[in-house]
Amino acid sequence: MNQQTGTRSDAKFRAVLFDLDGTLVDSLADIANSANAVLVAMGFAPHSVESYRAFVGEGVAVLFQRALPETAREEATLTACLTRMREEYGRRWNETTRPYHGIMEVVASFRSRGIRLAVLSNKPHRFSCQCVDTFFPPGTFDLVLGQRDDVPRKPDAAGAMEIRAAFGLDASDCLFVGDSAVDILTARNARMSSVGVTWGFRSREELQQSGADYIIDCPEELLAIVAGASSPC
Repeated sequence: MNQQTGTRSDAKFRAVLFDLDGTLVDSLADIANSANAVLVAMGFAPHSVESYRAFVGEGVAVLFQRALPETAREEATLTACLTRMREEYGRRWNETTRPYHGIMEVVASFRSRGIRLAVLSNKPHRFSCQCVDTFFPPGTFDLVLGQRDDVPRKPDAAGAMEIRAAFGLDASDCLFVGDSAVDILTARNARMSSVGVTWGFRSREELQQSGADYIIDCPEELLAIVAGASSPC
């Protein structure tokens, strides 16, 4: 695929919204190890790191609804897990987490060409900002939004529309990039075009079935999509 890049005047998209975990950074092991520490401390069996590919993506509460035994998913247990997870993840969140190969170069290219950049994640807001601030140079992203108590989580369109409004753009100007059906549905609900990435936590089949407009195997392919040099699926 030709990797053409666009300027502010000729790019097909004027803003790119990124999911965080599984899209910008590979954080699966740190999430899994933190959650397993919580489970073991509360007397439950841990899971393999690979199992967490199916647990993550819809927020910490949903993660534990999936990780806990069916007989132990009452509200009090979930609340205790969430409290412990904040502590465990606060200690472990950057032990192995790193940006995916090629991501830094691509976002730097967008930044140099005047493309607006944002992160929208179901990771708690504090950890989302901490992760971005740690792994990306200051000013890389115009806006970073994690999960906040007063805003519905993805796939609700609220966060994506908040970013669109902050940028003063139409939905058609925005491209949403993520690794799961949750991200593709978020884009659809916000009436944005979507890119599914295969290097993340979920499968190509999930991205296809969720109706991603584009599916890519490496970050560099985003350059051609934003420039309008790549056709949808």
